[in-house]
Amino acid sequence: MTKETNTAAVISGGETYLGIEFGSTRIKAVLIDRNHAVLASGGHNWENRLEGGFWTYSMEDVFAGMQDAYAKLAANVQKTYGVPLTRVGAMGVSAMMHGYLAFDEKDNLLAPFRTWRNTTTGQAADLLTKRFGFNVPQRWSIAHLYQAMLNRESHVDSITFLTTLAGYIHYRLTGEKVIGIGDGSGMFPIDSIDLTYDAKMLNSFQQLVQESGYGWNISSVLPKLLSAGEAAGHLTPDGAKLVDPTGTLMSGIPFCPPEGDAGTGMVATNAVRQRTGNVSAGTSVFAMLVLEKALSRYYTEVDMVTTPAGDPVAMVHCNNCTSDIDAWIRLFGEAATALGAEYDERTLYQTMYKKALEGAPDCGGIMTFNYLSGEPVTNLDEGRPLLFRKPDAAFTLANVMRAHLTSAVASLRIGMDILAAEHVELDAMTGHGGFFKAEGIGQKIMSAALSTPVTVMETASEGGPWGMAVLAAYLMNKSADEPLSDYLTERVFRGAKSVTVSATEEEAAGFAAFIEAYTKSLAVECAAVEAY
Repeated sequence: MTKETNTAAVISGGETYLGIEFGSTRIKAVLIDRNHAVLASGGHNWENRLEGGFWTYSMEDVFAGMQDAYAKLAANVQKTYGVPLTRVGAMGVSAMMHGYLAFDEKDNLLAPFRTWRNTTTGQAADLLTKRFGFNVPQRWSIAHLYQAMLNRESHVDSITFLTTLAGYIHYRLTGEKVIGIGDGSGMFPIDSIDLTYDAKMLNSFQQLVQESGYGWNISSVLPKLLSAGEAAGHLTPDGAKLVDPTGTLMSGIPFCPPEGDAGTGMVATNAVRQRTGNVSAGTSVFAMLVLEKALSRYYTEVDMVTTPAGDPVAMVHCNNCTSDIDAWIRLFGEAATALGAEYDERTLYQTMYKKALEGAPDCGGIMTFNYLSGEPVTNLDEGRPLLFRKPDAAFTLANVMRAHLTSAVASLRIGMDILAAEHVELDAMTGHGGFFKAEGIGQKIMSAALSTPVTVMETASEGGPWGMAVLAAYLMNKSADEPLSDYLTERVFRGAKSVTVSATEEEAAGFAAFIEAYTKSLAVECAAVEAY
C-alpha cells in the first residue's frame, strides 16, 4: 500500500482534523492527520477596507473567502489522494482577535464589522481602564461597545449578542454562541482562576449600561466561554452548506471552541506553558509571554489575555508590522520591471530581505515609521508611513531595507521593555508569521529587538490554521485531564525540527541605538499626522 493510498483511507474514514483561520490578509484552511502532519491546505487572499471611518470586512467576503479556501483544500485532497473530502474527525475556526460584531434578536448585524485595526475607541478604553484598574486596549470588544454607548449610536439599544469574528463564524456553522477563552480574553477581562469573565468588572460595566438607559445585560450579551478541549457543538446542515456549497461535506462534525489568532499562534509555537513566549509578525506584530506571576500593576502598553487553556498571558500588540515593507518591496519590483528584469515574487522578497543584513546595525542614519494605521503603544490614533534621513546618512539599499525591517519591530521593543523591567523571565521565544519567511533574517532582527534568541519551527509556515487544526485534534484525542501544554509537548512537538538564531552583540547594540533615535523621532511622526 502506497503512502497516498493509506492517507486516502485515513481521509475517507474521517480521521483528520480541519482548521480554518481568518487572518488579516489571508483566509487559510489546513487539514492534518492524527500525527498532526499537514495533508492539504487551501487559501484565499482578502483585504480590509476603510469605510465610514472604520477598518472593516464585509460578511459576504467572510463567507465567500471561507468557501474559496475550503474548495481549494478539497480540490487539493481530491488531486493528491484521489478521494473526496466528505467528513473530518473534528474542526474549528479562528480569526483576528478583538473587534466589534453586534447583533439584534433576529441575528441582524447592527453595524459594519469593526476590526482590531481601528483606533476610534480611545475615550472608552481610557475610561474603562481607570474604572476597572485593568488595561482595556482600544481593540477590545468591550471598548468598542462602550464607545458606541458614549457616542449614543442608535443601534446599541437593540444589541442582544456581541462576539468576535471567530465567534460569529462558529455560530453560523454550529448554532452555538460560544467562544474560546483565549479569544474571549480579547473581548472582556478574564478571571483565570475560575475561567470566567471577571465578575466584579461585569457588575461594574452593567452599572454603566443601566446608567445609560439600556435594557440588556452584559453577561447575557457576551458569548459563553469555553477552554481548549471542551466540546463546542457540531456542524449543522446549514453550516455544512455554508462551508461547502457543493454539498459534499457532511454535517455532524464536532467543533472545538473558536479561537483568536493569538491563541492559535501560541499553539503553533508550543508556547502555552509558563515561561514560554511567542512573537507573531505579519500585518501586525505581537508578543505573548505566559506568566508565572502577576505583573506589579497594569500598563496601557501591555494587554492581559490568556492561553486557549485560560492561563494568564502578557501581550504586547502593535498594529503595524510588514505592510510598509511590502509596499516598498513592490516599489523596488516596479523599478526592476521598468529596467527589464524578470523575477518571481518570492525571489524579490528573499533578495530584499537578505539585502537588509548587509546594512549597518543602526541603519546608517536612516529612520522609518511603518504606521499605516494608528499605534496605541506609542499613543498615536493615526499613522503616516515615513522615511527620512540625516544629510550624511549612508543612503544605500541595504540600509533602507535594514531600517524598514528594524522599524517594523521597534514599537514592539518599546512595549517589551516594560516586561523586561518587570523581570518577566523566559525559557524560550518562538516566532512565526510572514516576517520570518526569509530564512534567518527576520529572526536576526527580532533577536536584536528582544535581546533573546528566537526560534522558528518547521511548522511556522502553516501557522495559525495549523494551530487551529491541532486544537481540533486535541478535542478528540486528549486523554482524561491531559493539559494542553503536555499534549503539545509530548504528542505534537516531540522531535520537531527548528532553527534558533541569536543577534550578535554588535547587532543588539545597533538596534538599541536605532530605538533611541526612533523614540526621539516620534515627534516627527506626530507632526506628520497633524499636518497631513
